[in-house]
Amino acid sequence: MSKPDRLAKSPVITGVDTLLRAGLAAAGDRSALEQVEASFRIRISPEVMALDSPGIRAQFVPDRRELDVRPEELADPIGDDAHRPVAGLTHRYPDRAILHATQTCEVYCRFCFRREGVGQSGALSEAEFDSVIRYLQAIPEVREVIFTGGDPLVLSPRRLGDMLDRLQEVASLETVRFHTRVPVVAPGRVSEALVSVLDRRLPVWMVIHTNHPDEITPAAELAFRRLVRAGVPLLSQTVLLKGVNTDVYTLEALFRALIGNRVKPYYLHHPDLAKGTGHFRVTLAEGQTIMAALRGRLSGIAQPIYVLDIPGGHGKVPVGPGYLRPAGDGWIVTDPQGVEHAYRDI
Repeated sequence: MSKPDRLAKSPVITGVDTLLRAGLAAAGDRSALEQVEASFRIRISPEVMALDSPGIRAQFVPDRRELDVRPEELADPIGDDAHRPVAGLTHRYPDRAILHATQTCEVYCRFCFRREGVGQSGALSEAEFDSVIRYLQAIPEVREVIFTGGDPLVLSPRRLGDMLDRLQEVASLETVRFHTRVPVVAPGRVSEALVSVLDRRLPVWMVIHTNHPDEITPAAELAFRRLVRAGVPLLSQTVLLKGVNTDVYTLEALFRALIGNRVKPYYLHHPDLAKGTGHFRVTLAEGQTIMAALRGRLSGIAQPIYVLDIPGGHGKVPVGPGYLRPAGDGWIVTDPQGVEHAYRDI
């Protein structure tokens, strides 16, 4: 059987029943998983189902541990709602705003910081988008709009083209950015029709969310090439996840695969304090150790910035390992091998 035939026969997992039929959970787990599903939606695309990879399935297959909600975990860990001037828009930073174009995704990640809201409604209505446009016209400090969701690439090319046409008329906007998982979890959606609406005067950038090297399939690579040929610069963002990628070798393989496809690693996110995600989290010290090891193994173009999104909507800050400490009238600098050196800058 050819690979396309296997993909065509792979199911879309949309709930506990289909999860059990696909053999991704045991019958004895039904009750616990139904409780998980009541709070956090389930959807796994056929393309993901076709990949027999523990590092991928850990991201999408629900787990009874999601019922363990810890005191520090939040429904809105990065403060989307606290900075929402109009429906569908989050404005946390002076020069950029997040457009929640839809609440729907091709897959629902088990660690998502918006996991309680995604899937509750569909696309932003025309009236709501009108309000977004009026807000952007009134606040010229906003120079960049970031499409997110949900996943904005679940919208049709026609709808995305209409939205981009209207944003292009906002004189103060300089850049549009898309944050998406579609090129790796449903790469067939990156069609010629889609890339044609992205190729326009207003620069369009794309940040691809990918966490494991097994996600970079031949179909994903084809999607990347289509986007690059349309003039869309590609970046990536990755979440550091226990049981998925919390070792230097997995991340090195992922970042090498990305730069081999003209995708610049952009952010490595420390996991957010989303409800029921404690089993994915690592300590900041563990993340810093991994980043220090990557510094000695990877080209600079393959190095993401390790960041923490401060709970409550206070923004992202770099939390990578420190290489400098003051010493008298100079500094001690630690090299990628962990050896210390004295340095004076004046």
